[in-house]
Amino acid sequence: MRMKLDRRTFLAGSSALAILPYIGFARAADRTNPIIALDADIGNLDPGNRVGTTEGNIIRSVCQTLVRFEPGKTSWTNDAAKEIKQISDTEFDFELNPGQMFTGGFGEMTADDVKYSFDRYINGDKSGKKLAYADDMEALKSVEVTGKYTGKLILKHPSAALWLIGICDASGAILSKKAVEQLGDKIATTLIGSGPMVLKEWRPKEQFVLAANPDYKGPYKAHFEEITGKIIPEHKTSFLSYQAKELDFTAFDADQLDTAKGLPDTKVIDIPGIDYTWIGINVEKGDLADIKVRQAIRWAIDVDAIIQGAYSGATSRAKTLLAPGLLGNWADAPLYTRDVAKAQALLAETGKTGLTFTFTCLNDATSLAVAQIAQANLAEVGITLTINAMDSGAYWALGADDASKDLELTLIPYTSKFDPSFQTQWFLASQIGLWNWQRWNSPEFDKLHQEGLETLDKAKREAIYINMQKLLDESASCIWITHGRNFFVDAAWLKPMFLPNGKDWQFEFFDKA
Repeated sequence: MRMKLDRRTFLAGSSALAILPYIGFARAADRTNPIIALDADIGNLDPGNRVGTTEGNIIRSVCQTLVRFEPGKTSWTNDAAKEIKQISDTEFDFELNPGQMFTGGFGEMTADDVKYSFDRYINGDKSGKKLAYADDMEALKSVEVTGKYTGKLILKHPSAALWLIGICDASGAILSKKAVEQLGDKIATTLIGSGPMVLKEWRPKEQFVLAANPDYKGPYKAHFEEITGKIIPEHKTSFLSYQAKELDFTAFDADQLDTAKGLPDTKVIDIPGIDYTWIGINVEKGDLADIKVRQAIRWAIDVDAIIQGAYSGATSRAKTLLAPGLLGNWADAPLYTRDVAKAQALLAETGKTGLTFTFTCLNDATSLAVAQIAQANLAEVGITLTINAMDSGAYWALGADDASKDLELTLIPYTSKFDPSFQTQWFLASQIGLWNWQRWNSPEFDKLHQEGLETLDKAKREAIYINMQKLLDESASCIWITHGRNFFVDAAWLKPMFLPNGKDWQFEFFDKA
């Protein structure tokens, strides 16, 4: 999954500045402040309700967390915390560094701010509504304040995932209690932090500017005075801008690899993906509620042709939710090679004819190619697909207020984290109406998800997540396409930094080569 296909990227344009299209620009390669391309705009800057990696990457650079991921690694070191002591499997004491100041005149960070920030995941927002990323902190029972800079994290149960996908990541951002209460709903478009950078400017659909925070007191001072992020939805467009020396860093598509390798003063970065793109089938919608119809669609769609035609054969196909290399990868998952006869036989058993469905996707070239191949495949078994290609704002807005209830087939690209629980949470019954666009409801799956969160034994966790993927497979609600592959070009003078998934960019650690 590419960043432009990142999970849940819709625009908050109504509450921000004037909306402008991307326009090419000329610049000298001053090698002072890099200009980079992103294919998804900011959607929601509230850490607990963020939309995807664009906001996550900004939040981690602007806000402090108790502990911060080290450059390019999933190991972590102290950030806002001066010290963290493990008292037991379910109790941790923390002490903050004094003198850490929030921007905007909102004062010094204290343990009250930590409690306030984390309590939002436990209790919901000011109206009690569950935060979108609440499950990142599922194991957290309470935060107790014991002094101005000290407190305790009390867990409901031992957790292997809490630090990796919660406290170290954007969900662990420490917010100013005073700022959040004062801003109210504006927390979605205004980010107050105490970290290495500040969000100096945001012009929706055009650009944002991160600047070094002159008041940052921690050890991870930004290497650049500014980093400008240009919003360019299509990789082909941003790649042309890079070649014109208008950009210093961008992702690009697989079919441009040979060209990228021939560019002067350029480094090419190739990172295998751990994300997951799939065709989701709404199990509640009309004829799709019949599992034989869903099974027929799965046999009819030629995923191998999609890999060749839409992805230029540059990535391998997926056969299950969790990518190779992740805990819980189901190596023996079945591979559904296209079988028209099986698809037709299943449809004949249903007695249904003249089936017509809508295929919803993003309106980028890759997604449209996937849709067109699926459309042609299904036509051969008597199913008509109408393609509904949407811009990213409208598409990701389907993740709120049950707007997804009428979807039928949908091409869905989600970003992975390093613990399997992050991936499985979006298929829970509690996500129906939000991000479970299949509207699949399995009490057994939900029960196993909770067991996975509470289990520390690696072998037992692996078995749990494999069993969860078997349940997904039995539902025929998901046709897995790819875990992706991430290609980037950057100017030889620039040293970008990412976590190992290639999607979590560490702006605070971007440096000169």
